[in-house]
Amino acid sequence: MFLDATTLGQMVLSKEISPLELVEESIQKATLLNPSLNAIVYTQYEEAIEKAKRFSLKNQPFAGVPLFLKDLGQEQKGSICTYGSLLFKDIKSTQTDNFVKRLENLGFIILGRTNTPEFGFKTVSDSLLHGPVRNAVNLERNAGGSSGGAAAVVASGITPIAAASDGGGSIRIPASHNGLIGLKPSRGRVIVGPGSYRGWNGATVHFAMTKTVQDTRNLLFHMQECQMGSPFPLPKLSYEQLYKTEIIKPLRVAVLLQSPVGEEVSKDSVDAVMKIAHFFENHGHSVTLLQKDPVDGIALQKGFYIISAVEAALMFQNIERQLGRHVTRDDMELMTWAIYRSGLDISGMEYSKVASSWDNYAEQMSQLHEQYDVLLLPTVAQAAPSLHPYELSAELQSKLIRIDDFTKDQKQQLLWEMFEESVADTPFTQRFNITGQPAISLPVHRTKDGLPIGVQLAVAKGREDLLLQIAEWFEQEQLLQVTKQ
Repeated sequence: MFLDATTLGQMVLSKEISPLELVEESIQKATLLNPSLNAIVYTQYEEAIEKAKRFSLKNQPFAGVPLFLKDLGQEQKGSICTYGSLLFKDIKSTQTDNFVKRLENLGFIILGRTNTPEFGFKTVSDSLLHGPVRNAVNLERNAGGSSGGAAAVVASGITPIAAASDGGGSIRIPASHNGLIGLKPSRGRVIVGPGSYRGWNGATVHFAMTKTVQDTRNLLFHMQECQMGSPFPLPKLSYEQLYKTEIIKPLRVAVLLQSPVGEEVSKDSVDAVMKIAHFFENHGHSVTLLQKDPVDGIALQKGFYIISAVEAALMFQNIERQLGRHVTRDDMELMTWAIYRSGLDISGMEYSKVASSWDNYAEQMSQLHEQYDVLLLPTVAQAAPSLHPYELSAELQSKLIRIDDFTKDQKQQLLWEMFEESVADTPFTQRFNITGQPAISLPVHRTKDGLPIGVQLAVAKGREDLLLQIAEWFEQEQLLQVTKQ
């Protein structure tokens, strides 16, 4: 029988089960399943066992529950964090960040790290360093990215929850592909620092993959922090706000079906959304099908590439300082190299212009939420892709190798071509990283081949309480088709 992290933590506190039993069971499952999944890339099992043996019960909500960190950020002093890159394959972190400290204080016992694409730049997990992550539902498919390893670990039942992060859909996309609940909290909601406070100009937030709304809600309640010293402080949600018991008032639901970048959306993705739209309507909520996207999706995506390129260039500048040498083409994957080199040509003025446009997108979405309480849309345009998707043509690879020979605008066009196929499959998630709104992917549909498909719900910034209230309602009505292996 499946038991979630909250329930296991309660059982540990009531001494029905021990932390050691939980840790040993997860290690046993990982040893059995990971050779097929390739979801776990670094382990600290001996350390975890020792911690479980001497675990001190202090009324922690997740006492003794085993957990994997994502191999991207989420640094823990003394453990290797590779970022999916050859550059860091043997480098141990020198400090523990606040997110990881909070997880440990909540009672989680860390078992190791999960697979991710190099620096999280892809919507699939297939780094050259660690290889592809297989989908827990169908091993011939990719688990998605960039939190693909985290998704596979949870969906396969190795642990009931896994740490993840989302900078453009990196929680929600693999959640959809693996049949999980994937919440991207509001910008500023979850504790940050000290290594990074802005996280890709505020696009990135750390959280987790789960199988129950209970786990999602409880983790959010304990991970939230109003950090006045951070760039995006957000007032904490009170217990009364986050654990509402009253019936949901009639909602105004807007539905968006068309791809923001003008590409095809699969029938399964449309069917999943319309299933939920009809459910809302049948329960007395007003549903409006939007005829026009309030945001220019192509301009938004192009701006996203500009910000990403500059942030990558800054990141590699810091890496060079850390390594004491210049990085070269041989140090990284070709796509990473192209992003990095294109960022060197972007002026501060252009970066600032794009960053300002993010504020405009946030305002446009804020205006939408004055009319509608909830935006319902697909999480992805297509189900989980093949194990090795989005292979670049020989011609494009040749251009990317020579990317320094091109002009600034030509480089940006090459980035568009490089990501064009993957963005066509996953065009719906990035806007909420840019606007700072919370968004959640909920597993509500399966294709005829049994592949999970999620729907995405977004609300005004700071309203995770409403998202989770809706998610719990869906759960109670047995709409959620969570993978519980």
